[in-house]
Amino acid sequence: MPHKIDDIDKKILAILYRDGRAPVKEIAKAVFLSAPATATRIERLEKNGIISGYQARINPHAFGFALKAFINLEVAPGEKQEFYDLIRDIPNVISCDSVTGEYSMLIQAFFRDTEELDNFTGLLQRFGRTKTVISFSTPIEHGDFFSHEKKGD
Repeated sequence: MPHKIDDIDKKILAILYRDGRAPVKEIAKAVFLSAPATATRIERLEKNGIISGYQARINPHAFGFALKAFINLEVAPGEKQEFYDLIRDIPNVISCDSVTGEYSMLIQAFFRDTEELDNFTGLLQRFGRTKTVISFSTPIEHGDFFSHEKKGD
């Protein structure tokens, strides 16, 4: 059963999503609580797995990765573990989801150029068919889904 969170928790999560390094004192001020009460709430959110970690967002373009691709891949059930072992060690891969539909995997990855993408898809094709979509831009990117909930939820 999911942990029950209230509106204050949602505000704390939204602040931490935007800035994982936000000082507790500033968060407390924004949610109208004391710093110790806010710290206790953050610790509870961490303990209950609602906050699963903190990380820096790295700009892939700063490292020459100008191309973002989404690659659908068909993988036979018996080959999934071999595929996971391979894909886990490829630093270009941002995410790999097991999905429903015509393809069984959806991979998001960054590449320096189309040649690097071509080599990567060639590596994947030993597992099955691929279908690649190249992203031109990401005009909307968010995981701050608490600030987008309907009123009353």
